[in-house]
Amino acid sequence: MIKDEARIKLTDNYGKKQVILPEHQGQYKITIRDIPENTIVIDPEKFESPKTIFKGNKGECKRADYIIISNENTGKFIIIIEMKAGKAIEKDVIKQLKGAECLVYYCKEIGKSFWGHSSFLNGYQYRFVSVKQILVNKKSTREKKEPKIHNHPENMLKIAYQNTFVFNKLIGKLP
Repeated sequence: MIKDEARIKLTDNYGKKQVILPEHQGQYKITIRDIPENTIVIDPEKFESPKTIFKGNKGECKRADYIIISNENTGKFIIIIEMKAGKAIEKDVIKQLKGAECLVYYCKEIGKSFWGHSSFLNGYQYRFVSVKQILVNKKSTREKKEPKIHNHPENMLKIAYQNTFVFNKLIGKLP
């Protein structure tokens, strides 16, 4: 369904898969290691903006940087990631996460209506992640523990001062 130009390829890392995601507006990238092999990584920036239809007054034309769709043995996950080189304004990040979530809903309906798969993308758990301040590398990488599950844009997992982490952290399987 998704064109190759809008997908980010997984690479091999000592027998396991990883993905390297460049930040669209900046000069840095993050690496997600130990990603399941059947994972699809989508770059929503490759889709035309809905600005031709919507006014954008409420942030409905914004999108996060990446969407990761994974159907692994222990669960099905859709992870939406927004990356910022410096500090981020939380309400703007929430709008970007919501915009990418709407794109997933659109794809879900396309799969059902045009591909005839009535359960397309059903049963997936959503995870929302904000990665920020990657360029600053002289601060502690110790993170605050957040007990909440990051399954809504307003409850996003906030990662700062890191540029490499494992997939399980994004789905909430690691502390």
